[in-house]
Amino acid sequence: MPSLAHAADTTSGNLIGTDGASHGTIKVTEAPKGVLLRVEAKGLTPGWHGMHFHDKGSCETPKFTSAGPHIHAETPVVHGLLNSNANDAGDLPNIFVGADGTVTVELYSPLVRLKEGADHPTLLDADGSALVIHAHADDYQSQPIGGAGDRVACAVLKP
Repeated sequence: MPSLAHAADTTSGNLIGTDGASHGTIKVTEAPKGVLLRVEAKGLTPGWHGMHFHDKGSCETPKFTSAGPHIHAETPVVHGLLNSNANDAGDLPNIFVGADGTVTVELYSPLVRLKEGADHPTLLDADGSALVIHAHADDYQSQPIGGAGDRVACAVLKP
């Protein structure tokens, strides 16, 4: 008889726009070597958008600068999933928002952990972290944020 797997550790957050209104939810689940992220959003501009984990669990409107820089373990921080020198643990793949302003996506990041562990930055440290969606696509190479532009939506992740 197969054994039942135990429930994975998860956290979730409400995604808010620059207007302070709810624009969806995010859920982050601890995986054996990283995290699985699910984003369900609405009311966004159609097209490609950069998305990153940020260092502070704060999403003060309208610019979300309270979320701080990308989460990272090393300095100086080198951004870009396509940059061979990258060490930016907040980097995530772009998301595509449909013509109706909605997106539902699941993606995996091996660059962070939900809770304290190994050699990866932790999303649920004392001050938490934030998931930020940017106005434009991330080109995965330009410094410091891949040309992703303004922060247009934000979700707090707290322990």
